[in-house]
Amino acid sequence: MKTEFFATAAKGLEELVASELRVLGVADIVVETGGVRFAGDIAASYKANLWLRTANRVLMPLSTFHCTTPQLLYDGVYSIPWTSYLTPDMTLAVVCNLRDSALTHSGFAALKTKDAIVDSIRDRYGRRPNVCTSKPDLLVNVHLVRNQCTVSLDTSGVGLDKRGYRLEKGEAPLRETLASAILAMSGWDGTVPLVDPMCGSGTIPIEAALKVTLRPPGLTRQGFGFQKWPSYDAKVWQEILTEARDTIKDKAGVSICGSDLAHNALKYAEENASRAGVGDLIAFSKADIAALVPPKEPGVLLVNPPYGVRLGDVKTLEVLYRRIGDVMKQHFTGYSAFLLTGNPQLAKHVGLKASQRIVLYNGPIECRLLRYELY
Repeated sequence: MKTEFFATAAKGLEELVASELRVLGVADIVVETGGVRFAGDIAASYKANLWLRTANRVLMPLSTFHCTTPQLLYDGVYSIPWTSYLTPDMTLAVVCNLRDSALTHSGFAALKTKDAIVDSIRDRYGRRPNVCTSKPDLLVNVHLVRNQCTVSLDTSGVGLDKRGYRLEKGEAPLRETLASAILAMSGWDGTVPLVDPMCGSGTIPIEAALKVTLRPPGLTRQGFGFQKWPSYDAKVWQEILTEARDTIKDKAGVSICGSDLAHNALKYAEENASRAGVGDLIAFSKADIAALVPPKEPGVLLVNPPYGVRLGDVKTLEVLYRRIGDVMKQHFTGYSAFLLTGNPQLAKHVGLKASQRIVLYNGPIECRLLRYELY
């Protein structure tokens, strides 16, 4: 039986998520603002959670209704057959985001939703489930926009950027989903070397190694939301895992290099790569960007320097960005270079003209992914 799902995505990444879903062979793909709608059986949602590299979450919409008052919200939520998804012995949590609606307080809307759900279960069983905001068995998502309310179940549980390999983050880490998106937008396909000279906790090289060896990004996670549901099919999930593990390649077949000046960052990067199962596929080294010796054959250079928002002084960073530009010109001839920055003024100090500018978001920070062709 086909069910509708919605893979949420950061602004600007919707088409990437759609491309990934097409590769998975799911049906009825529709790109929308904030994500991609698709249809399939329960196995399709399992696969999406395991394989999607650039999506945030996979939601399963249950109901959409007009909502302008607290009572309409309560009635709409109560009418959903919650006994199919929740028992009194399970825990739940509700997250709500709303805009341009008569109801303006997300916390109140979440509370009203919770009341309707637990009342429904209590009326059926005589007992009510408990709320657990940290690790609930069932995570309910309420999306209220222009007085249209969509109530969904979060099949992912914890966001899909939480791969499970990055326990040590270092400072100002790059989200795994964004790192994967940058790799996709750079066009890097694993046939040429990849160099990250400011790798921090190693997110970009690790995501590159996962991609080129066809290793599912969700393989190292502790679990997904759907595994706590009454309808969870452990046999189907094990079949999907077995099929996925059979596709993994042992070798990258190309140089993936990550370097950084900070000893602690490199230590974290190596530990993270090991947990991700790609520790022996990445060449990590302690080096200043100016002293870095890249592979001789042309490849792709990805740089994610500080933006001056959370790390570093802007004046100091101006010097750093000039050095990055000099290194690009002097040591990376023939490469395609990509620089992610949340500060357009700092990017001017690179001293090179970008051939492409892509707007991306690193959390709440609006960034630019700048492309330079280093002839």
